[in-house]
Amino acid sequence: MTELAYDINTIMSILPHRYPFLLVDRVTALEPWGSLAAYKNVTFNEPHFQGHFPGQPVMPGVLIVESMGQAAALFIALSQKEAPDQAPEGVILPPLSGRVAFFAGFDKVKFRNPVLPGDRLDLGVTLLRLGSRVWKVAAQAQVGGRRAAEAEMTGVLS
Repeated sequence: MTELAYDINTIMSILPHRYPFLLVDRVTALEPWGSLAAYKNVTFNEPHFQGHFPGQPVMPGVLIVESMGQAAALFIALSQKEAPDQAPEGVILPPLSGRVAFFAGFDKVKFRNPVLPGDRLDLGVTLLRLGSRVWKVAAQAQVGGRRAAEAEMTGVLS
């Protein structure tokens, strides 16, 4: 995997999400059409910690899955940007500008360990299948080398 850092400005130029729903802070490595590494810094001042759970804050699982999904969308967009001619044979992706990626399905979702304020949530995405509008990735989230969550995720480009 190539050590390419994409900062928050690059991420915001690709994803339509904004605070409080932008859940990837930096992309740290990319192997176009292969895999991506990114992270999210989890902080106590995020609004969901006020109610999930008072006195014992835990990042909601659905937001962990969302962060993995955002990393997957970044993976597709950055792969197309960095290596447009290296997409798998027979796959022609339409221009991504002005388009939005949506979840189409989740398989094998598992939550292994809690994610707490102060943690760095490391995200990994590996390509399983790619079509012109639909893709499937294996995604994982870790904290300190311990698996927090994993899933196979299907996305579609609208």
